[in-house]
Amino acid sequence: MPETAFATPRRILVTGAGGFVGRHMLATLARDLPQAEVIGTAHVPTPGLEPLDVTDAGAADALVERIAPDACIHLAAIATIAGGRSDPEGAWRVNVSGTLALARALRAHVPHCTLLFASSAEVYGASFRDGAALDETALPSPMNTYAATKASADLALGAMAADGLRVVRLRAFNQTGPGQTPDYVVAAFARQIARIEAGRQEPLMRVGALAPQRDFLDVRDVCAAYVACLRLADRLPAGAILNLASGTPRRIGDILDSLLALSRVTPQVETSQALLRPNDIAVAHGDASRAYMLLGWRPGFDWTTTLRDVLDDWRGRLASEA
Repeated sequence: MPETAFATPRRILVTGAGGFVGRHMLATLARDLPQAEVIGTAHVPTPGLEPLDVTDAGAADALVERIAPDACIHLAAIATIAGGRSDPEGAWRVNVSGTLALARALRAHVPHCTLLFASSAEVYGASFRDGAALDETALPSPMNTYAATKASADLALGAMAADGLRVVRLRAFNQTGPGQTPDYVVAAFARQIARIEAGRQEPLMRVGALAPQRDFLDVRDVCAAYVACLRLADRLPAGAILNLASGTPRRIGDILDSLLALSRVTPQVETSQALLRPNDIAVAHGDASRAYMLLGWRPGFDWTTTLRDVLDDWRGRLASEA
């Protein structure tokens, strides 16, 4: 970490705190910034969290005015490619209109507040086609609705930074870890393996394309980057963009092999046409040099530990259902 840290925020608003990243974010804040008051929100009624539909601009404005946060971590989103495909209008409302409503409320009521926006490496899209590790200067070129909504919000917040909004845009690459839903590939593999181990699924795994390579991060490393941003918020330029990436592309098929090596089963593997994506990119990985330079951040979790934690999480979930 850089030698000098600035004062950390006293009150932190976390939207989407009931989701996968949000739950890890709350745990990380409680551990690393115990002096801060953290207020989490959720779209559905959730014990301990404030209700908030970010598409309701009046509700967002009233909540921000009442809480008056020093920092806001905006995670609330329709956060999957499949979700954007199945409900494109909802994705635009939540990911763009909802984000801008929150940003306007912050600028109006707490202009000193730092907004950390969960953008996505998906915004780079077709720019991955040359196979190089992309840094923040790469051209956004989204290839699906989810990516288009994230790119639109990302760019709009950058424009608002020129008008005084204190915002940092974090473009995280593929995140995984314990607690993730099977909408994502590592969790989907782990769930099937755990089900086979438990005798709840025949020894056959249905998978999508195994040849693509992706840049994976442990969600707990991503949360550590957010904390680093909070600690150094006054040092980061408004509108800054930071990639969060390992820099290491991992073949999807190799991830499956690694999970199977940690398991107690040797199932057959079958490609399902329903799990294949049109126009898939062969290799997508990132350059996070700027995050290291500005934050002193780099991923710390061992990849095998991450995979073991995901698999053990699914084993525990199935055991609790028995």
